[in-house]
Formats: sequence, structure tokens, C-alpha cells
Amino acid sequence: MRPLLNALFLIGRFFSPAYSLVMTIRAFLYRKNILLQSKRLPVVVVSIGNLTLGGTGKTPMVRYVTRLFLDRGMRPAIVSRGYGGKVGGKVNVVADGAKTLLSPEMAGDEPFMLAEALPGVPVLTGPERARVAKHAIEKFGVSLIVMDDGFQHLALARDLDLVLFSAGTLLGNGRVFPGGELREPISALERADGFVITGVDNNNRSKVEVFQRRLQGAFPEKPVFTGEYLPAGIWHSSQDTVCTLDEARKMGVFAFAGIAKPDSFRQILRREGFSVHGFEEFRDHHDYTAHNVAALVGAARASGARALITTEKDFVKLRPFFGEFPILALTIELHMDPNFDVFVADHLSRFSP
Repeated sequence: MRPLLNALFLIGRFFSPAYSLVMTIRAFLYRKNILLQSKRLPVVVVSIGNLTLGGTGKTPMVRYVTRLFLDRGMRPAIVSRGYGGKVGGKVNVVADGAKTLLSPEMAGDEPFMLAEALPGVPVLTGPERARVAKHAIEKFGVSLIVMDDGFQHLALARDLDLVLFSAGTLLGNGRVFPGGELREPISALERADGFVITGVDNNNRSKVEVFQRRLQGAFPEKPVFTGEYLPAGIWHSSQDTVCTLDEARKMGVFAFAGIAKPDSFRQILRREGFSVHGFEEFRDHHDYTAHNVAALVGAARASGARALITTEKDFVKLRPFFGEFPILALTIELHMDPNFDVFVADHLSRFSP
């Protein structure tokens, strides 16, 4: 997959300057309120986004900061585009704060996963984030909006703008789409209030430290934080079966993932000492079928594995296909330096909804 992507980027690099110029002009028009305007809401808005295409850990970060706000007595709602979801309304309520109302197929796997992980928090999707956020305020009386994947969604003004980078890819080849992974030129990072590099571990730490110094040199007034993913537990396809992390590590497992960077899941399993008998990659947001699951079970049995294992994001879409052969999900939590919590609290204290 990566060689094909690199070949496409090689062809696309000739068009990168034009796309970069369009994105720069768009940001300028929003900043100057010329033709395009950012709507400001009567509550605090926090944006979690990225500069690059693909996964940078936005969903774990949305979960992390939402819990941070809950611990401080705030009433947050999560607003997302709902990519991959089949529901097509202008405002779609995935969870109303009491229960989850939409399936992962209708809501999109990430909004559904956030709704399941954060009981009591309204989760809404829709193409116009300002409209969706306004509905959350009026309908559920929330005091704060967490906007998922919001860095390029300039139609909604924000009070805290966090940009995430994956430790595995950082800036990729450093070129703007379609010649590379960047959604906008690097100069767009001037809009951000802070940066977070996710997925840091001992294998990439030295590379991350170099990139961290580069960011701090280019944007000295903006703090750079790092976060690491640590295993939190195991979900089991059988409601009657409890499986601990230690027990799962001792099982032979056949792994699969349909996320933006599936190899990152493979690396986590290896780092955490799982006995991985095989690995199957699917495209991001893959819609699983009974045929897919049957093929995975067959491959697992042939490899001698005692269970399948996947990500939380994939697991929530597999419930219709649970059977006798165990399917496990490794739950991951993002762990941040305490200084990040202090930064967020200090920054938001400047704003009164």
C-alpha cells in the first residue's frame, strides 16, 4: 500500500502548489471575514485536529480531554463530521447523554465508540459543525463543545486549537496534498494554540525529540506535548467471559485492523508481549461482513491462534457477527504529561462562556 501511495504522491506533487495556495487563500478569507465567516458560539469550543492525512490519535485525545472537562465539573458535548456513517441528517444525535441512539453503521465508528466510552456525554454529527454545536447547546444545555477533526473546519470559531501529530509519521514527506500527507502548508500551524505528538514510545522517542525541537524552533510561543498509548484492558465478544490483559497475552492471537495506520496496532501488540500468529489489514473505516469474519476465523484456526484480536474501533462494528470463536479488542488509553492538563485548564480559564 505504501509504495502505491508514494507513487501517487510523486505524480501529485506537481499539483501541490495549487492546492496549497487554495488552502492558504481560504484560511486568509476566514481570518479577515471576507466572504467566509467563522461563527462564534456562547460556550467554549475546543478543536482536536491535525495537519496530516490519516490517523494521528484524534479519537483517544477527544476522549482524554472530554474526561478532563468532566472531572472539572463542565458539561461537554462532542461534535463530529461522522465520517463513514450512513445517517445523512443535518444534525444527528448519536448519544443524548442518557443512551446511545445510533448504531456504528449509522453514526460512524468513531462517534459511536466515543458515545460508548463516555456515558453521560452527548455526541452529535453533521456536516456543518456550527449548526450541530448550536443544537447541542440548545437541546442538552452543554457548557463546552469538543470538535473532533476540527483544524480545517474554520466555519466554527474555537477557543483552544490543538493539532496532533503521529509519532510514526510526523509530517510524512512534508508536502501538501496531493503530493504528500499535509492537508495545508506548514504555515497553517500558526493558527494552533498547542501541539501534541501521540504514540511516543522507546522506539521513536529520539526521532520525536528532534521533531519536537523543530516545532518549538518554528513556533516558539506554542507548547509541544507528547502522549503515549498504554493498554487499558480487554473487551471479549462473549458477555459471559472475562479475559484479563495477562491472560490475553498468553493466548495465541490472530490480529486484524481497519484503521488509518494498521501497522501501529501491530507494533502495540508486539510491544505489549502478545503472541501474534498472523495479521490482516483492512482499509480505514472498513464495513465488516459475515464473510470477512468467517475468513478471519478460518485464518486464525489455521494459524493455531485461540482468538482474534482487533482495535476498539473495529470491535464495535463486529457485534452482529460474534460467534463461538473469541474476538478480543485491546483497549488503549492515551497518557499525557500532567503539564498538558495544566495548559488546557489555564488556557480555558481565560474564556468565560
